[in-house]
Amino acid sequence: MIDLSQLKASGWQRVVAELNASAPDDRVYFERLLRVMAQVSAARQAVLYLPDRTDGEDVDPRIDLIWPPPELDKDAEQAARAVAPQASQVLFGNESRTAARGAFATGQARAFGLDKEELYYGEGSQSGFILAIPLGQRAQAVPHSSGSPTREVPFAAITLLIEPRAKDAIRSTLAMAEVLAGYVGGHHARVALRKTQAASFSFDLATRLIASVNTAPNFKGACLQLCNDLAKQFALDRVALGWVQSDVVKVRAISDIEHFDHRTNMVQKLATAMDECLDQEQPVLFPQPPSSGEGSDMLLSQAIVHAHRELAAGNAKLKVCSLPLRDGDDVIGVLTFETSADGSVDLSTIELIQAAMDLIAPVLKIRRSDDRMLPLRAWDSTRNAAAWFVGTKHTVWKVVGIAALALMLFVTFYTTTYRPSAEATLEPRVRRFVSAPFEGVVSAVGPCIAPGCVVKEGDLLVELDTSELELALKDAQGRIEQARTQAAAARKAKDQSKVAQAEQQEVRAATEAERYRFRIDKSRILAPIGGTIISGDVKDRIGSTVKTGDLLMQVAPLDDIIVVAQVDERDIGLIKQAFDSGKGQGMVASKAKPDEPQPVTIERIVPLASAAEGKNVFEVRASLKGRPDWFSPGVEGIAKFDTVERSLLWIGSRRIIDQARLWLWW
Repeated sequence: MIDLSQLKASGWQRVVAELNASAPDDRVYFERLLRVMAQVSAARQAVLYLPDRTDGEDVDPRIDLIWPPPELDKDAEQAARAVAPQASQVLFGNESRTAARGAFATGQARAFGLDKEELYYGEGSQSGFILAIPLGQRAQAVPHSSGSPTREVPFAAITLLIEPRAKDAIRSTLAMAEVLAGYVGGHHARVALRKTQAASFSFDLATRLIASVNTAPNFKGACLQLCNDLAKQFALDRVALGWVQSDVVKVRAISDIEHFDHRTNMVQKLATAMDECLDQEQPVLFPQPPSSGEGSDMLLSQAIVHAHRELAAGNAKLKVCSLPLRDGDDVIGVLTFETSADGSVDLSTIELIQAAMDLIAPVLKIRRSDDRMLPLRAWDSTRNAAAWFVGTKHTVWKVVGIAALALMLFVTFYTTTYRPSAEATLEPRVRRFVSAPFEGVVSAVGPCIAPGCVVKEGDLLVELDTSELELALKDAQGRIEQARTQAAAARKAKDQSKVAQAEQQEVRAATEAERYRFRIDKSRILAPIGGTIISGDVKDRIGSTVKTGDLLMQVAPLDDIIVVAQVDERDIGLIKQAFDSGKGQGMVASKAKPDEPQPVTIERIVPLASAAEGKNVFEVRASLKGRPDWFSPGVEGIAKFDTVERSLLWIGSRRIIDQARLWLWW
């Protein structure tokens, strides 16, 4: 047992110096405190307990450290870290656990006798004592009871197993242990101060880097500026920054290199190392630090470093470290730096750069977003807005699912009029074809006779050349006079046979004369009806020969136009049903002005199908309720007819279901 009765004693000064020394984390400090308290109190065994959460009122202690360690041939601290403590290694395990539970429950240091297993109030114990000392208080509270508010409990509790001693010796030992336990507060203050300083340093570094990044004109320039500043700030050989695209890291900037080829071996090795960091979502350092002892880091020591080892293969002194750039829970990029300075990479430097990168990563994300095209930025804005309603996890799939469900409900329950469509053509209700009555030569055309001209019934359209007909008519008239003369001479001679022969010649000549007169009369082709000439331009045919029946022009009144639709046989049944029920209505939209559909009424359905473009169609004739001025015969469009009221799902699946019924019918 160390004599600590004098505060200026060398033993006490050593203890104070050791307990006031800086420790990298709480575990190392607790190992040190446990060893010091065991040596000062000359305890057979010291055990450190941590509180476990329970549903009851008491805290269940959990063994964290034991001193002396089971492997005494090793350094005490290393052995305590290397060997996981077991309950079987604790002397008087039940008594020690009960004492620790009491320290957690009351927050006060107490001594327990091993004979009576109760608090020591004056009588000594022949088997020894267990001292239970709580270490500070923590804000993380443990449930006191179901439904009741939480309460504070100590950070930890230490139990010391000591030999039988006098009453005053037990009290002084317990008081000394409480004094040593008070140094835990100083350790926590130093840890908090160190964290505050590190945070201040990282914030200062991040502020300077963000100010430098914001001076760059674009995202690429910002990444290059960041890499250059980090390389100068920490005297690094090379700094590279990669950005995650489709779960793969693409190198975007390398310090002191403005342009580089992604196909080079060096850039590919950098990208592979960054992918290795991205896959693990943690910092990666090569060479790896030890897992225990000075300069140790358990997380970095267990990382996979195959790609980093390959990157540093060309230089034995090269150290490579990759840090993930996080935006919330997502890794958006990777920063890789290399240095060939003597010694290992300081872990505090890695923590400082990582903390600064956590502040800079959102700024780089904004710069990256600002450099993208407007549709991509709009897509991200829409997705972020949707995340407010459906959550940040799988936002797109959730929105797609909700939209699909809403669409399915809409098409299932919303009903509308089923309107099958058909190709339609505008035609005049009455149309007359003007053709050549006989073979002849066009000699003249009536005044203002051309397509689009309005004519009245009886107006001259075309006049054929009659000169040959008039000559033939005169010849026939001459033969008539000759036949009459011959017939008169035969009567005088009383030759009846010649009289009959002359009369027959007169009849034939008269017939021919009548035919020529008829053709001469028909040579003036007149308008059969009043209307508009819709086709046929014969002005260029003056002097040309036309044959009998050749179409010269068409005349039709344009004040009465009908719609002729070619309806598919799969829809004619529904249209006929609507027509028979007196609801044969519809709309027609022309290709000329599809934005101005006109209402139509079905007049007649031709009951005979005809083949058109590989399918059977029925002709449906409908009248226009109103006719715009620009409507004219020959205009094509689409006609839609009102039939039955059905849901959108029925309308969309009707053809498929009907075809399936035909396939399955037998």
